[in-house]
Amino acid sequence: MSAEKLPIKNIVTASLLIITLTLFILFLLGRTPFYQYGPIAFWLDNINSDQNSQQLFDPYTFTHIIHGIGFYALLWLFRKKIPLETRFLLALALESSWEIIENTPLIIERYRAATISLDYYGDSILNSFGDILAFIFGFYFTYKKPLWLTVSIVALIELLLLILIRDNLSLNILMLLFPVPGIQAWQTGG
Repeated sequence: MSAEKLPIKNIVTASLLIITLTLFILFLLGRTPFYQYGPIAFWLDNINSDQNSQQLFDPYTFTHIIHGIGFYALLWLFRKKIPLETRFLLALALESSWEIIENTPLIIERYRAATISLDYYGDSILNSFGDILAFIFGFYFTYKKPLWLTVSIVALIELLLLILIRDNLSLNILMLLFPVPGIQAWQTGG
């Protein structure tokens, strides 16, 4: 028994409402709209810059693609009871909630204390928007592409981030929950 699909107009409207509400809450939390000390950029590759998490996209954007893949996979388990469109909106709400939680003082301080992000002071609203777009891309990619390709993309992203910035989603979660001093020393070049 499958639930009824939502019309595309409703999905777009609900998505825009979720994203707008998220960005507004981030504004209320005191997040800056964009990088305050220079031009706005599409991409920033230096995670040790004060522009990290301030521009539209940065290396951590790729971890949000994995969020989209992961939420798609998790909610795929409910595919017989919940239509794709509703699963997407649920996943978008989860991702948007993470963007809010990630930018609370408690989590910002946790990142600063336990991860490679020693100078992290939260995302700009522009960066959070870019992260949500990356999540949407990851969700859609997983819906459209075969499982082997999706798994390969996750492995490739994780490996490339590990090589290029000494961090990735797996290490980020590990260090946020259970900091390992040896890993932190390696990540910071110590």
